Amino acid sequence: MISASPRKKSNTMMVLEHCRDAIENHGVETEIISLRGMKIESCRACLSCAKKHRCKIDDGLNEIIDRIRESEGFIVATPVYFGTARGDLMAALQRIGMVSRASDGFLSWKVGGPIAVARRGGHTATIQELLMFYFINDMIVPGSTYWNMVFGWAPGEVEDDSEGIETIRRFGENVAELIKRINGGS
Repeated sequence: MISASPRKKSNTMMVLEHCRDAIENHGVETEIISLRGMKIESCRACLSCAKKHRCKIDDGLNEIIDRIRESEGFIVATPVYFGTARGDLMAALQRIGMVSRASDGFLSWKVGGPIAVARRGGHTATIQELLMFYFINDMIVPGSTYWNMVFGWAPGEVEDDSEGIETIRRFGENVAELIKRINGGS
């Protein structure tokens, strides 16, 4: 799970923690990684990842790629800025996708999806933008009771969006159950 918020105690992180709790309550282990403080560069399309199965750029993203490679699921949560996901998240996803597609396809069959957090709007455009990453990388995205979006601007305000939080919890439950079923459990 990746939080793309630059803030330490962000609404995005709070929402992601609700998702994490729902997943773990269904017996699936999780880890949250924050991009806060990282300086993620854009993909250079150099294709060195095709040979080394790692990105040539040394900015900490390879360590995240290693964790994703070992996982069974991958969820990203982002604040919405001007109707879209944060730029550093998109740079990270483009590089993660390039490494996967140019090497061993490690994203294929991973379960996950996007979460968008915003004050007022831009959620659905952001979710659509992020779904492009999931679908082109052959990933499995379960649904929920509504779109994976939560409203909030002031610190902690997302906790007031009970429908949004419940949607995220249900999404987390669906991620966990799907991972277990793919692995032969129930």
